[in-house]
Amino acid sequence: MSDRLPGFSTLAVHAGAQPDPTTGARATPIYQTTSFVFNDADHAASLFGLQAFGNIYTRIGNPTNAVLEERVAALEGGTAALAVASGHAAQVVVLQQLLQPGDEFIAARKLYGGSINQFTHAFKSFGWNVVWADPDDIASFERAVTPRTKAIFIESIANPAGSITDIEAISTVARKAGVPLIVDNTLASPYLIRPIDHGADIVVHSLTKFLGGHGNSLGGIIVDAGTFDWSTGGKYPMLSEPRPEYHGIRLQETFGNFAFAIACRVLGLRDLGPALSPFNAFMILTGIETLPLRMQKHCDNAKAVAEFLAGHPAVAAVNYAGLASDKYNQLARKYAPKGAGAVFTFSLKGGYDAGVSLVSKLQLFSHLANVGDTRSLVIHPASTTHSQLDDAAKVKSGAGPDVVRLSIGIEDKEDLIADLEQALGA
Repeated sequence: MSDRLPGFSTLAVHAGAQPDPTTGARATPIYQTTSFVFNDADHAASLFGLQAFGNIYTRIGNPTNAVLEERVAALEGGTAALAVASGHAAQVVVLQQLLQPGDEFIAARKLYGGSINQFTHAFKSFGWNVVWADPDDIASFERAVTPRTKAIFIESIANPAGSITDIEAISTVARKAGVPLIVDNTLASPYLIRPIDHGADIVVHSLTKFLGGHGNSLGGIIVDAGTFDWSTGGKYPMLSEPRPEYHGIRLQETFGNFAFAIACRVLGLRDLGPALSPFNAFMILTGIETLPLRMQKHCDNAKAVAEFLAGHPAVAAVNYAGLASDKYNQLARKYAPKGAGAVFTFSLKGGYDAGVSLVSKLQLFSHLANVGDTRSLVIHPASTTHSQLDDAAKVKSGAGPDVVRLSIGIEDKEDLIADLEQALGA
């Protein structure tokens, strides 16, 4: 190619991949192996000492996974990436590099219910403490900062409500506090929003969702923006201090603008072990090739369905940032001009019972706990994904008792509307 930068669709197909040098295979092979042969003893020693790049053991790295990592890093505009077993695993590995026992991180209250549960309960066993802030009140992030704060965590498009977060405003708070901004970009995908362009230092995804796109493979990924100075103030010893397990290497000093991705690999993935299967990496890579085509169809369908629901007499409210009347529409225009995503909620006039009833009457929509599939999906969060929260917390997270969440697929929009119409009528 010429020196021009490839476009998004080209990167989605080609980034990180070359024909296999041994066989000529054009599709990235599945390197289904646990470990890799060293050239000699010196080669092995250099790999284990981080003096050379290469493959050792699939828990730490694998050639199939490496293509996936390079591709997502390119799509997000990052310097490097690390693929792991799930989105939840990505969050654990990221925060392990940043937090010591007793440290805090600030999180937007509007998050996926599983993340709220993970942050509130599971992370307590590590001594990591979450402080909640309201993404609709930027000052609440400023008020939450303390000397123990080590990171801020938000979602670009919040699950389940589909609200748009003001990334740039919260990035300003993070810069002032001297901490990295972590953005979960799962619902947007880099096709709609690239958080690094708006001030994010770290991006995470559940690859299981829109990037993979077909509901067939679990995976997560961490993208390093290469924008944060990990040596400032001694806040992040995992990156700035000598690592005894690697002969005193300082990761920030040695690896520069991709030091965080290296830390996640050689300190997080190596020791915690949430490795991504090469087969799943292959499946997700295949999904990414059609990401721009799918995401546009997802968004176009979602807007049509939201408009239908907004005019239905059984519906009390529709929360979709793509609607001109929505409170997040201006933020959607700024951050996601190609579409406001495919996941949103609406509330029913009949409350909790009406929500539970609706999901049982839908025929084309699948009732399950996932989003980002080619198929349209539905769930009642208050009785499922957010059921561990009390009523007040459900409402604050956008999952009140009358709320139904939709993940709009790539079927014909007329069929989706017809299915909703019959279920609401019933």
